[in-house]
Amino acid sequence: MRILHTSDWHIGRTFHGVDLLADQSRVLDSIAALVREYSVDVVVVPGDVYDRSIPSADAVTVCNRGFEEIRDAGAVIIATSGNHDSAARLGAGAAFSRAGGLHLMTTVAGITSPVVLDDEHGPVAFYGIPYLEPEITRTQLGVPAARSHADILDAAMDRVRADLDVRAADAPGPRSVVLAHAFVVGAEATGSERSISVGGVETVSASAFGGVDYVALGHLHSPQTLAEHIRYSGSPLPYSFGERTHRKAVFLVDLAVDGLRRVERVDLPVVRGLRQLTGTLEELLEGEHFEDAEECYVSAVLTDPQRPVDAMRSLQTRFPFAVHLEWQRPAGTEDLRYREKVHGRSDVQITRSFLTDVRSEPSPREVRLVEAALGHADRAGEDTAGVVVLEQSA
Repeated sequence: MRILHTSDWHIGRTFHGVDLLADQSRVLDSIAALVREYSVDVVVVPGDVYDRSIPSADAVTVCNRGFEEIRDAGAVIIATSGNHDSAARLGAGAAFSRAGGLHLMTTVAGITSPVVLDDEHGPVAFYGIPYLEPEITRTQLGVPAARSHADILDAAMDRVRADLDVRAADAPGPRSVVLAHAFVVGAEATGSERSISVGGVETVSASAFGGVDYVALGHLHSPQTLAEHIRYSGSPLPYSFGERTHRKAVFLVDLAVDGLRRVERVDLPVVRGLRQLTGTLEELLEGEHFEDAEECYVSAVLTDPQRPVDAMRSLQTRFPFAVHLEWQRPAGTEDLRYREKVHGRSDVQITRSFLTDVRSEPSPREVRLVEAALGHADRAGEDTAGVVVLEQSA
């Protein structure tokens, strides 16, 4: 049996305010194409199908179309709910969709009701462990004292192994695949994931998944291998500029008669690249070496001595997908160091420079008024100092 492991679609997510539905539709098409190209039997999606618990109508449309394309390509789909999903909403109609080859596993009760599919070697049992919030699920799992995600996942996996033992009692046990949405110790977050810690430790041990042939993980957004049979596929698109160097991928998992045979990473096409650019506004708009960023999502750091006016609008004339901008005051620029700027200058020179910076060059008449005002202030200060001296002497 050949399985394609993908996860964390986050359908409906925006990127710095930009709608990503078109990009997400394209990447789901590419997954369907891989199903055809590699003759995939099952596509597993361990959580965060949607980005919000109440997805928009357009997000639902894109997701359903992606499911249809994958199913038409020949694969059965098995998906669980993640911490971004509403388990109840995602699982609505699960009994009906099952008849069409889409299996939505979103409940605690469903953990011990695997999807069992057959190939030439016999059955394969797919167990779906949705995102389990300890405070909500500990009683359902029979561990009322549990507080951490590790405690909850241990209880869920105990149920999976118990079910496998029952199935193996009368005949050779089925090969097994577990879908889980969790943060496993040893894996690395990318920064675009939402924390799943609510009043407890969010990480779980990889050892919790003992006794199964393959563990398809969701939650973290970069492809990672924790053990040969325990992997994160990561998200199909980058969802933060911290992921700009990541190459998104899926895993092709082949099961033989005795369990896991091999796992192959397949890179997904880059729908739209991410670039982080640094320079003055003029350098970014004119520099030839920035040409390859013109069709990318761009985060720009401007280093102009003064903050440019309407910089984002200007940037988008060259980089239409510029989505983030910040101005970074150049470090060490002499004219921005106030102490060095005023050192050795008279009060009149400092005031004249200030007026020039904030308004315009003062006229000769204005300079005379400034000199008179400063002279008056100096005399007033001297008189005050004399009074203080006399008071101290008295």
